[in-house]
Amino acid sequence: MPAFNRRRCLGLLARATVLPFAAAPFAARADAGLIRIIVAYPPGGVADATARLLANQLAQRLGVSVVVENKAGAGGAIGLGAIAKAVPDGRTFGFASVSPVALLPHLGGKMPFDPQKDLAPAASVLASPVLLLATPANHAPDFRALLERAREEPGSVRWATAGSAALGHVMLEQIKASAKVDITHIPYKGGGQQINDALGGHFEVLSTNAGPAVIGHVRAGRLRALAAGAPARLAALPDTPTLSELGLPEANRFSVFGLFAPAGTPAAVIERMNAAVNAALNEPQTRQKIEAAGNLPTGGSAAAFARQIQAESQANARIIKKAGITAGS
Repeated sequence: MPAFNRRRCLGLLARATVLPFAAAPFAARADAGLIRIIVAYPPGGVADATARLLANQLAQRLGVSVVVENKAGAGGAIGLGAIAKAVPDGRTFGFASVSPVALLPHLGGKMPFDPQKDLAPAASVLASPVLLLATPANHAPDFRALLERAREEPGSVRWATAGSAALGHVMLEQIKASAKVDITHIPYKGGGQQINDALGGHFEVLSTNAGPAVIGHVRAGRLRALAAGAPARLAALPDTPTLSELGLPEANRFSVFGLFAPAGTPAAVIERMNAAVNAALNEPQTRQKIEAAGNLPTGGSAAAFARQIQAESQANARIIKKAGITAGS
């Protein structure tokens, strides 16, 4: 995610909490009936759980049945590709990170859709912070000490991410450039083995999205939280500074997940869906469930979501070009 300062992000979240819900007669809509939400990731993860939580809320507010389907693969591109090809009648939406739209197109690979032409951002739902964690192999007391070691012993700090060209990799390259340090990148394919190796001390630093299991490892002392890419400090880890606080605002990135519609979906339909999402995110029970997983509810207008994606895309393009990152690097 692009760097956001604390004041701007908290302002965005505050505006989202007061956005009014338009109580339109949804049952009378031309597209009333079944609505599909295609999740671009496998069952069981944060995205899937949030989409199902949201689907229950939307069904109550829209007066229609809302079902969730999973179409995983290619970092979310397959699921969003299915949305891009769907009929734009308001019956099909996709739930995904913005990375398939704002990151993958800059890596030189072939995309099954045109992010600029084939998708319409509908609503921002949550920000998933990226935690920078010290493993048992890392004896630096804090993040600044870690960077100092990297300066004194170039290449000695090993940093694991979910894979080459993943968000954690982009963050690492930004940190290396801003802090002028040499850190060894250890790319993994996915998160399971990455966590196991982190617990075994196979490298010094791990970057991974927040979640109940990861926060559990931190609370148990098996991993140490050094910093977070997040709009603000997390309630679950209040003593962990953000990268902006540590003087690295450009690296203060986090995953944003939201709803997308096929291009050509009527603006009025998108606005009704957006209003329903914001109303759902204003429910205390919904917010509590999202925050309990270490994430932050967002919300806001569809136009603001589109601008946020565009800003991230531009920032990613600069970083990827400067660092020479490719999908296979």
